[in-house]
Parts: sequence; structure tokens; C-alpha cells
Amino acid sequence: MTMLTTERRATLHRRVRFIVAFTITYNVIEAIVAIWAGSVASSAALIGFGLDSVVEVLSAAAVAWQFTRKDPERWEKATVRAIGIAFFALAAYVIIDAILTLTGAQEVDHSPLGIGIATLSLVVMPVLAWFEFRTGRELGSKSVQADAKQLLLCIYLSGTVLIGLLLNSLFGWMWADSVAALVVAGLAIREGIEAWRGDVESPFEVLDELDEDDD
Repeated sequence: MTMLTTERRATLHRRVRFIVAFTITYNVIEAIVAIWAGSVASSAALIGFGLDSVVEVLSAAAVAWQFTRKDPERWEKATVRAIGIAFFALAAYVIIDAILTLTGAQEVDHSPLGIGIATLSLVVMPVLAWFEFRTGRELGSKSVQADAKQLLLCIYLSGTVLIGLLLNSLFGWMWADSVAALVVAGLAIREGIEAWRGDVESPFEVLDELDEDDD
């Protein structure tokens, strides 16, 4: 890895603080809208999506806290493990939520507002995750990269919720959301294990390699 100058490192630290500030702001708004829409529509999937946004806020806050320290690298391991725990908590909720829906204990109702917020997340989150991962990789920070993968999981969950809501609205297939959610839960567990071990792989490896070839 190329050695960073003090000036470049300071720039990257400011960029990380900006990314996490934007992530926290966006996800707070997303959580409020999704949980409210889920409550109105009695949609457990949307409420789960909103709670995922809460987990995103906690993850970003952990990284933000780390980069307010005088020596951020010192807190690297603790921050990455905190993000891993957030993955596990999210997976546990999604699994319980999916099982309740599949067994008929609760239903996913129609929600145009929910469809809208899930669609917006599919536009915003990929850009933000890509930007954060590149920053974390240049900085050599596993916690920033792990937080970017947390955003990647949010993309999967957004797509899952969107597909589930659309299939339910168009065909009345309430089970579709739950099946896809279980897949997301499996991904969350995998990412949680990797974050806990400090083994963070790039979800944008092909794009990064293309960029390196152009340099």
C-alpha cells in the first residue's frame, strides 16, 4: 500500500467524517419514514427496513466516534467488532421477521411510500458505499471498509423489501418478501463474521482493478 502523507491522511479523515455524517443523517430520515410507513401499512418488512437504518446509524456512529479520537488506528479492532455485532443483530431481526411472516403471524401490506423509500435507497446507497470503501481502502482502515459493507447490505435489503412490496402489491405474494429476507440474513451473518475477524474484502474489487489499470 502506498504511504500516505500527513496532509493526504488528514484529507481522508475529513472525508470519512463527511461520509458518516451524511450516512447518519440519511438513515435517520429513512428510519423515521420506513418505520412510520410500516406502522401505517402494518408492514413488518418496512418496519424491519427502518430498523436496519437504525443499525446503519449505529455503525456509522461507531466509525465517526473512532475518527474523533486523536489516534483512530488505535481503536480499529474495537470499532470493527462493534460493526460485526450490528450485522448479527440485524440478521437476528430479519430471521425472526421472515419466520413470522411465513407462518402467517403477520402480513406485508401495500405501501406506496415504502416502495418509494426503498427505491431511493437503491439509488443513494450504492454510490455512498462505493465512495466510502475506496476511502477506507486508501486509508487502510478496516472499520471504514466494514461500514461500507454495512451500506452494501442495506442495498440488498432495500432490493429485498422493494421486490417483496411490489410482488405483494401486484400479485398478493406475501411470502416473497420473507424468502428474500432470509437470504439477506445469511449475508448479514457472513459479513458479521468477516467484520469480527477483521477480514474485510472489497465488494467493488472489479471496479477498483479497472481504476488501477487506468492509472
